[in-house]
Amino acid sequence: MPITRTSLLDLPIIETDTETGTWGDAVNKGLTEYLDIAIAGITDLTGSNFSGSPNYDLTLTLTTGDASATNIVYNTAQYSTIRVSSLNANSTIIAPNSSRSYKVINADSTYTLTIKKSGGTGVTVNPGASLVAVYNGSDYVGLGVQAAATLTSGQLIKGAGSTVVTPATAGTDYVAPGTATTFTALQTFLGSSSNLAQSLANSSEVVTVSGSGVPSTVDYDVTTQSVLYYTGSAGANWTVNFRASSGTTLNTALATGRSVTVALLATQGVSPFYNATVQVDGNTIVPKYQGGIAWTTGNASGIDAYVYTIIKTASATFTVLAAQTQFK
Repeated sequence: MPITRTSLLDLPIIETDTETGTWGDAVNKGLTEYLDIAIAGITDLTGSNFSGSPNYDLTLTLTTGDASATNIVYNTAQYSTIRVSSLNANSTIIAPNSSRSYKVINADSTYTLTIKKSGGTGVTVNPGASLVAVYNGSDYVGLGVQAAATLTSGQLIKGAGSTVVTPATAGTDYVAPGTATTFTALQTFLGSSSNLAQSLANSSEVVTVSGSGVPSTVDYDVTTQSVLYYTGSAGANWTVNFRASSGTTLNTALATGRSVTVALLATQGVSPFYNATVQVDGNTIVPKYQGGIAWTTGNASGIDAYVYTIIKTASATFTVLAAQTQFK
């Protein structure tokens, strides 16, 4: 009666009283040697073992031993560990689609190694990494996390062994502590019920300095500066119109329940003038004046500082608190 074999590792099953003379060789070469590599064997592969271009593949084959030879070769599928090095390109091992696992070591420093079933997707082992590839009934997947060995400088392994990720770059992906940085988007610091949102030892605000006098209409773009300073003497009363920018209304930029405070500095000659009209997005608003009395003139031979707190109480609805102070 011929020798029957196991379905997974193709190991011989010797039936009682069926083999004579050479049964010891059949067991040793067909069973013992295969058990040895299945438990502790490692096959070392290089790029020369893979064929094809640009896709480099190697198929693992279940080989069988008998009384005459073990027939164990470099691509025998029963090996427990696969180690590759000196690859010529990203390469693929096609393994049997049966219940098994492989310890896979990619000792190459440049190219990836994918292990999969025929027609499958499999799992990719990154350069200088290793993992256990397990057949899950439909394809090979990575078990555990890849361990970096000789990854490219700065690379990390993510997840179960299929992705190389590069760490975030300071100044591009995040702000490194102690680095001067300009934020162009809205930054929100909420704090908590027991802590303030910010603690500033010192800070500066943007001041736009103009060498002319205050024009008849000032389009005050609050996204450009916190202080607008005219160093030339005013020649007439003026209107100030607050907006976010030339292309964005303050109603769009400012959320309801938020406010912005800005200042306008007007240099005065011997004949003083004043801010006669206040607008937000082109709509005239009567401010609430400090002290409750609207100003009707400026102050000669000095600088009049106008401070405005603009509070958005609803859509396109604003309360403006205004103050005028002479500096001389």
